Amino acid sequence: MELDYTGSINKAEHQKEKILIVDDETSIRRILETRLSIIGYDVISASDGEEALILFRKEYPSLVILDVMMPKLDGYGVCQELRKESDVPIIMLTALGDVSDRITGLELGADDYVVKPFSPKELEARIRSVLRRVDKIAVNPGIPSSGIIHIGFLRVDTNKRQVYKNNERVRLTGMEFSLLELLVSKAGDPFSRSSILQDVWGYTPERHVDTRVVDVHISRLRAKLEDDPSNPDLILTARGTGYLFQRITEVSKP
Repeated sequence: MELDYTGSINKAEHQKEKILIVDDETSIRRILETRLSIIGYDVISASDGEEALILFRKEYPSLVILDVMMPKLDGYGVCQELRKESDVPIIMLTALGDVSDRITGLELGADDYVVKPFSPKELEARIRSVLRRVDKIAVNPGIPSSGIIHIGFLRVDTNKRQVYKNNERVRLTGMEFSLLELLVSKAGDPFSRSSILQDVWGYTPERHVDTRVVDVHISRLRAKLEDDPSNPDLILTARGTGYLFQRITEVSKP
């Protein structure tokens, strides 16, 4: 399923996927409920953060669309709570103009963000892209046939989409794993931020700030995988380009 801002999508492709919309603006909830239901998603909604957590624990949605500014518990607080118990994909909605405010949601664990006012078609495209990456099971020519890669103290299982550090499971979100898988598949080769955004998130940057999504996810991966995130040995910065994973010298045999 390819990202397409104008095209329609087959209902059968996501008929079992449930989306939780969290926004205190009734008009936005109604518009999104209607549009997403029409294209086949099962949609539930909440008007504040506390209601969102109750619904999430009851309904187990496939993805959460989360507004930042809400009563009782704001979107940042909800995101923090969700990440304590789940890797569910989260797309933040923000009307905050400051770049640092937009990035905060990503640093707390969100997978992507959309700035208000937004085009519903753009949000639909972001939803498709995130769900596609989380559900993606594909053969990557850069991954051994066993699907398992050993890099020092790390073991990356691309079949189960799991990562172990010193034999202990490291919890990654779907987008974090997709980013890691991309870098590992061509270890030693640098990727630009723009190409990472296209390959993992499924869209090209329209503004410089868009590539900050990549930077924050790289920081999150380093924090989880590196012994010293401030002096990384695995996920390196390619100056003037973007990022690369250290060249792999050992992989498991099928």
